[in-house]
Amino acid sequence: MSDWLVLVLAMLGACAVVVVITLLRHRTAAEDEDPSETPDVIEYMTMWIGVVYAIVLGLAIAGVWEARNAAQDHVQTEAQALHEISERVRVYPPDVRDRVRADVDAYVGYVVHTEWRTMADQERVTERGAELLQTVRADVTDYQPRNDFEAQAYQPLLDQLATADQARNARADATGAVMPPVVWWGLLTGALITVGMVFALQIRRTRRELVLAGLFSATIAFMLFLIWDFDAPYSRGIAVTAEPFLSMFPGAG
Repeated sequence: MSDWLVLVLAMLGACAVVVVITLLRHRTAAEDEDPSETPDVIEYMTMWIGVVYAIVLGLAIAGVWEARNAAQDHVQTEAQALHEISERVRVYPPDVRDRVRADVDAYVGYVVHTEWRTMADQERVTERGAELLQTVRADVTDYQPRNDFEAQAYQPLLDQLATADQARNARADATGAVMPPVVWWGLLTGALITVGMVFALQIRRTRRELVLAGLFSATIAFMLFLIWDFDAPYSRGIAVTAEPFLSMFPGAG
């Protein structure tokens, strides 16, 4: 099922639940009940519950969005470091240069076509990817520079290898969910309390109030969907892509 279909169904379901409960409550209400006489303390509590929950939602969205941007930065850093390695080995002898570039291309191709699917489906990186990167490391570190010109390029290549390895480890750490389960329990419980307080205001069955109540619940469902979608940066609808690898290594496509 598409993530966007899940969003539409969640929003429609939230609207339907609120409208149905409102209609049922209106039918079972006492004949002498006056909806206009809502105690001031209930209005005050409803307002503050809504404000507090809005702050919590905002912080949650900011957290998962920041994590998603960080995941995108990890991919960009790794691709850039590998591109620098591929370009800087031009000062090495042709056989060494071609071997390093071939191994870099093999690693990038594996990440784009195989490891990325594993990250999306299983939220982890693969051992094979680590082995291919280790092959690139061995190509660079095992070569002994033959002159000063090659020696000047040796240390920057090691630095770029370390950057690529660090970015890969950061990418591996970012494949899982960001929000702890206890936070999700808090978000869902807060959503139920916030929507439930709407009924404490004794809303009536007028079209305007039903539409506003439905839109209110649908908005909360939409915000929760955004948090859920951003929670796993590489797995869901608005996911981080391998575009940095493809732009710097067109042959990997």
